[in-house]
Amino acid sequence: MPMLLIKGSYHIIGARPDGDTVHFTPDDITEWDLVGGIHKVEHNAGRARLRLDAIDALETHYSRTGPEVHQPLNHGHAAQNELLRWLGFTSVTRDAKEKVTAATPTSVPGWILTRGAARDHRCIALAGRGTPPGTSGTQIFVDAPLLRTTVNHHLLAAGLAYPTYYTNLFPDLRNELTAAVHQAQAAPAKGLWPDDDTLNGATVTGMSSITDDTTGAVILPKLFRRLVDYLNLGDPDLNGFPAFLDQAQDKFWILSTGQLTTGLDVVVEVLDSKVRMTHPSEDLVFAD
Repeated sequence: MPMLLIKGSYHIIGARPDGDTVHFTPDDITEWDLVGGIHKVEHNAGRARLRLDAIDALETHYSRTGPEVHQPLNHGHAAQNELLRWLGFTSVTRDAKEKVTAATPTSVPGWILTRGAARDHRCIALAGRGTPPGTSGTQIFVDAPLLRTTVNHHLLAAGLAYPTYYTNLFPDLRNELTAAVHQAQAAPAKGLWPDDDTLNGATVTGMSSITDDTTGAVILPKLFRRLVDYLNLGDPDLNGFPAFLDQAQDKFWILSTGQLTTGLDVVVEVLDSKVRMTHPSEDLVFAD
């Protein structure tokens, strides 16, 4: 799979990195102009937000439709801390709102592989550290061995994030990531998997059911975000949740059936106050 290689450095001071988002600045900021796709990468003097491709870590701060909330923080913080440790930050100081106020070192060198930006103009990328695997600003072929050198693969292999695939990622790379996920899920399961309620079902009687650090359900972040948006409408009754999911118009493929469908209600089951997905996240591929 061909992807654009960009050499640069990671920066976290003044930001609120979570387990799948971090800031990156190319050595040559004009290389942002080489990123393909219909959306431009938004940056400030070169510094841009990365959205790590193919993974979704538990939300440590989400506020799209209401007050800021988070998923149970132990797994979100574990992914966040491992991302920064893996990139090369040895000491990180945060304030009460989790904004980084100091870090050692202040930046670390690295490289990214990308094919485009998301609708919110974050660069969607595979992220690596150390010496880049080619010449910055050029297209290089990304195969499974190269994928294994990225933090995206590392976080899935460690069980610290959910796989969340989009059509921009080729099947061979997707299969490699899914294999890493299944290894993390195998007994003894790693990271978040022993606590995962996505397929077993989460009892949702209000916002605290999915946000409380002690009793909150651990579920796929995409499902969490949809539940938060629904609950922010004011009625905790879940009878209307399937219709709400249908209105969101998420378009995706179910790999195991080959079905192209629209609306997460197709793969989400609601029984009284219990919500569960009927397919694991690695069986779904979302339209970009």
